[in-house]
Amino acid sequence: MDSEPAQRPAKLRALLVLGRVSNLPTVWSNCLAAWWLAGGGPWDRFALLCVGATLVYLGGMYLNDACDVEWDRAHRNERPIPTGAVGEREVWFWTMGLLSAGTLSFLAFGIMSAFYAVALLFSVVLYNAFHKHISWSPVLMALCRLFLFLAAGAAADGTGDPREWGLVVWTALVLGLYIVGLTYVAKHESIPGVLRYWPCILLAAPVVLATIVNAGQYRVHGAGFSLAMGGWTIWCVSHTLGGRRPQIGRTVSGLLAGIVLVDALAVVGGLADREPWLAGVFAGLFGAALLFQRFIPAT
Repeated sequence: MDSEPAQRPAKLRALLVLGRVSNLPTVWSNCLAAWWLAGGGPWDRFALLCVGATLVYLGGMYLNDACDVEWDRAHRNERPIPTGAVGEREVWFWTMGLLSAGTLSFLAFGIMSAFYAVALLFSVVLYNAFHKHISWSPVLMALCRLFLFLAAGAAADGTGDPREWGLVVWTALVLGLYIVGLTYVAKHESIPGVLRYWPCILLAAPVVLATIVNAGQYRVHGAGFSLAMGGWTIWCVSHTLGGRRPQIGRTVSGLLAGIVLVDALAVVGGLADREPWLAGVFAGLFGAALLFQRFIPAT
């Protein structure tokens, strides 16, 4: 009788580990940046957007372990399914429910947001089904974040100004390039091999966009954020490329938290002018991502 209540904390932790919930602040920062760039809107709608994005993210993470179960049993037997903390059928049940509910929630924001959400769903499924079998799987992972960003932007109550949507698209593309570089490094955490340096160059894409887009008074503020973003990225990468014993896990965890900095850099102009409080929100999300990683692994 007493064993079941005692098992509940362990089961809850297993579900949190499966969902890699330490990365959720980066999902919310993606939504916030895209929402703000596209014109914003009522905050209750934004809350619903974050809920939908959270459900899709968790479903995608659960799907990852469900698809990789045999590989995990051979190479990462500490994962929740191989240890028996969560049953494989239960994980599939959660996967289907979370992905379905999350994708359907985007219908509340109109046809374009729903369209990008469906594209996000397909990207999530394709990545998890094939990422262990193809060398260009980082591109599929990048598409997941790209379509999430576009779905969040399309959910906002924008003015219809092409410049607003253009910046959303460019930011989504740059975020995608950052994710390609990050995911390339992450692949070598579990698959031995020579780590080539050139994909890491893609991690600088957000700084390049900020340099091109920001002008006038915003260029000064952008330069400050660019230095912070660049410094954090270099510090993270140095754990892998700068020592005799690469710490790829530490690099990947830091770069994952750095997604929040990518989002903050994208909206730096508004942070300095109309909505300075947003800087505090992004700082809080960045801190939350780092804090959560102390309790739940990011990968």
